[in-house]
Amino acid sequence: MTGRTADPVLVEIVEGTLASVETEVETAIARTARSPMIRDAHDFRAGIHDARLRKLTGRSYSALVQPVVRDFPIGTMRPGDVFFHNDVYLSEGGIGHLPDLCVTVPVFHEGEVVAFVQAFGHHDDIGGAVPGSMPSHARSAFEEGLMVPPIRLWDEGVPNRAALTIMTRNSRMPDSLAGDLDAECSACLMGARRLGELFGRYGREAVEACFDAIISKTTETFRRELLAKIPEGVHVWEDYAEHDGVDEPRLHTQRITLTVDHSADTPLTIDFTGTSAQAKGPINHAGDYAEGVFLKKWLAPILRNLADTPERMAELDVNEGVVPLIRMVFPEKGTLLTPIFPAPTNARTFVILRLLGVLAGVLAKATGGRMPADQETIRYTGVYGESDDGPYLMREVLGGGSGGRWYADGEDTIHVVPDSRNIPAEFAEARWPFRVERLGLAVDSGGPGEFRGGLGYDKHIRMLRDASFMSIADRSILSCWGVNGGRAGRPFQVTVDGVEMEGLVDDFPVRAGQVIRIRTTGGGGWGSPYDRPAERVADDVRDGKVSFEGARDDYGVVLTGTRDDVVVDAEATARLRERLREAPPAAFFDRGPGYPRLSGGLPHAEVDIV
Repeated sequence: MTGRTADPVLVEIVEGTLASVETEVETAIARTARSPMIRDAHDFRAGIHDARLRKLTGRSYSALVQPVVRDFPIGTMRPGDVFFHNDVYLSEGGIGHLPDLCVTVPVFHEGEVVAFVQAFGHHDDIGGAVPGSMPSHARSAFEEGLMVPPIRLWDEGVPNRAALTIMTRNSRMPDSLAGDLDAECSACLMGARRLGELFGRYGREAVEACFDAIISKTTETFRRELLAKIPEGVHVWEDYAEHDGVDEPRLHTQRITLTVDHSADTPLTIDFTGTSAQAKGPINHAGDYAEGVFLKKWLAPILRNLADTPERMAELDVNEGVVPLIRMVFPEKGTLLTPIFPAPTNARTFVILRLLGVLAGVLAKATGGRMPADQETIRYTGVYGESDDGPYLMREVLGGGSGGRWYADGEDTIHVVPDSRNIPAEFAEARWPFRVERLGLAVDSGGPGEFRGGLGYDKHIRMLRDASFMSIADRSILSCWGVNGGRAGRPFQVTVDGVEMEGLVDDFPVRAGQVIRIRTTGGGGWGSPYDRPAERVADDVRDGKVSFEGARDDYGVVLTGTRDDVVVDAEATARLRERLREAPPAAFFDRGPGYPRLSGGLPHAEVDIV
């Protein structure tokens, strides 16, 4: 602590400056990077941390500074240094898979380190068994690419050419990798200069007092406005990854026991006991490092759904202030969340994304449904092969629909990474040998409900040359569950000329002229679909989000006319809905029809399964 009370006006100035610097760093990276994944899809993040390694900015999650300081004590750092790492098991939980490369730059004031600027993002290729460094059938981290523990990549402004040469030599896309690293290093160095100017203007003591105030404000706001809405007690929920790329599809459990004690200094305890053993395939996540500090900040945004209004929710940042409010209890080594090196991790999204839903589910149980329904808003699909310009890799991180909420429908085609984008069709067709014949909303994919789940993408790609298809996707069997009578959305699906793909694919051959059809997940619905006003269902049909058949079968709404001239048959709708309501009431959670297809044993008795 600085021992000084922060000036409230200066706190606003410092907070705004931090946000501005973070945005400036990200803008610089986006404008100067080379790879489509960084420049166009924007699958990267910047973050600002103080000298005590606390994350100060809250617009998005970021990696951690802890592994850098562990291996390079602050006293050994010098202006112009740039540190680099991507080693999952030596990242203290901040890096999930090897394609996520992390750059960290210390900020100096009067010769001392006062902060850190960091960027990490998903890069095209860092070696390994398959293009893209995400082998879906990997059994070992050694198959996944080049592992780099924290190193000093720039030494007082001088790049380590030997290290850069080793990294680019191991990449199938060396020019993109070199260009991206240049962009990230330069942007973070620029951000460090901007922050140094802030300290020079107001002095270290005053600025650090503002850092304390920013973090303390988050702690007290979350405790007072959000956690107070969760009843005290013990609440349990679990969900499942459905396959790991090696074993046959089966349930891989992720379980949270949430204990709420408002009188305790740390009011929330998240206990992961009951999580399945580590998988043979690459769906593990090394989360049990640094007392789970990365997972605390990763999961905390779910708590914002407890805010009084959506507008208030949007105002709440997630910075280091959430960390003192959460205690994490991890199971013994050797589980999905506590894997033992060299267990593979490249598809760890199956675990960390599912954990967002598990926390939302346990909070839905605790609060009577004041949580969104489930969503699965990230999956990797792509093709690779040979073009006139040599080898190419097209990989896209398509989003899906978010869950319906207690006050509104879910959002269509969103991505869990803020500001991320799909790749524009015009850009893709100019760069790679295929045509995008359709990119639109997947009709009827959103879970029916009083508040409908958001829709996924429907994308059709016609190959102009022979190529190989790849996919890293979950929710291809199980659906995103509905809440409080809402129904499940539709799962992820890919077909190649009518042949359905599994969720984890490395190298399925696609011939010139064949069409890859991708449908991403729809979010779960919230509330009974028979409580959705018939005119809103008619609007969904007019907008192309629900079909005439879906209106009748999912919502009990009978429509006549055409899509351009939809008319509700009020009498027929009333009769149909009356008959449908006579059926047994829906369970609180609806997992959809895919669940019975899985083998591997019955779920725990206290979990409500449809």
